[in-house]
Amino acid sequence: MKPIIALVGRPNVGKSTLFNRLTRSKDALVADYAGLTRDRHYGDGRIGHKPYILVDTGGFEPLIDSGVMYQMARQSEQAIYEADAVIFMVDGRNGVTPQDRLIANKLRMVDKPVYVAINKVEGVDKIIAVSDFYELGLDKMYPISASHGDGIHKLIDDVLRSFKNITEDEDANADKITFAVIGRPNVGKSTLVNTILGEERVIAFDEAGTTRDSIFIDFERNGDKFTIIDTAGIRRKGKVTEKLEKFSVLKAIKAISEAHVVVMVLDAHLDIAEQDATIVGYALDAGKSVVVAINKWDHLKEDERQRIKEDVKTKLHFLDFAKYNYISALYKKGVNELIDSIRAAYHSAFLKLSTPKLSRVLSEAVNRQPPAYKGNFRPKLRYAHQGGSNPPLIIIHGNSLHTIQKAYTKYLERSFRKVFDLSGTPLRIEYKNSDNPFENKK
Repeated sequence: MKPIIALVGRPNVGKSTLFNRLTRSKDALVADYAGLTRDRHYGDGRIGHKPYILVDTGGFEPLIDSGVMYQMARQSEQAIYEADAVIFMVDGRNGVTPQDRLIANKLRMVDKPVYVAINKVEGVDKIIAVSDFYELGLDKMYPISASHGDGIHKLIDDVLRSFKNITEDEDANADKITFAVIGRPNVGKSTLVNTILGEERVIAFDEAGTTRDSIFIDFERNGDKFTIIDTAGIRRKGKVTEKLEKFSVLKAIKAISEAHVVVMVLDAHLDIAEQDATIVGYALDAGKSVVVAINKWDHLKEDERQRIKEDVKTKLHFLDFAKYNYISALYKKGVNELIDSIRAAYHSAFLKLSTPKLSRVLSEAVNRQPPAYKGNFRPKLRYAHQGGSNPPLIIIHGNSLHTIQKAYTKYLERSFRKVFDLSGTPLRIEYKNSDNPFENKK
């Protein structure tokens, strides 16, 4: 299970620089989904074989009591509350500030490890820089330079050392189809989970006020084993309610990282929100399969249904590979078909694609529509093979492949999807040029 690490601190201490370095955001090869705006405050990182999720909480101004900065501070507090560890970043050149003291006061009340990253210490006596910050009452001190990379490996290595059971989630329990049910409050997640599991399912209560992660529940359907990750909160038998549910991006992101398939639940009566796009963006960046469930479909007139279908498909056009299921969780309509879509998305993500068949599909696609010339040269696509799964990765070999346009890659993707019946999963295509010393002498 990946730990969540919250990165907190007052504005302008270098959090974004550290975030980019720990998640390699600038260097990461991220699939491009046109029309999708991502919230880049959440990222994946890794040290050796230890993965983690990093959250940049933004500037933390505890003294502000209204406006946008107030909301950012409240979001920071929520991130601290839900994270597994906290990196508290300060400016080693400016020394301790009143804001640092207020943040430290809050962090000392949190029952989780806190690591103080003293930034911008290049050219400064590190012993003196560290000693200034001991007054904060936090003992784990790390002098670093986020811009130069000094001290960062030791910092994150020590943070991860406190977690004993960090595992890769991607292929864990590959014999079980693990899916996460996510979405905004009141879209019907609780009802859907209980409908899938059966109303007789009793889920134990925690004591009031305690912190809880998502619930993992195993069940079987038609001979297949599933694990459902329930992010909707606690419920009693016969009392399904989401009125008190609080939307948590962190909880959703953690569930996504542990799932094979993400079930995004939308309310047919509500517009697509920025929160929905944020979560879908993280799922796509993580290479997860996605199934969309539009809930509360009952009692809608046909013209309303048609309008909603067109609206959802337009606003989520970057999810053209996903299965859309129109359901009523309350009346148990369309839920079996939803399970079928989850099963299909999982099998598509792990499907083995043979090299001869991939190469044949590639050849047929090129014959139907060759790539455009670039100057005097046309890219030559020779053969393809599978480079990975979950999500599937297809590597295409040839010459002058760097000139291929995104639209042509999309065309090839559609060709592969149609032949291999790949639904619900992202599909990534990479090009590998073969060296041809005579290419530029023709």
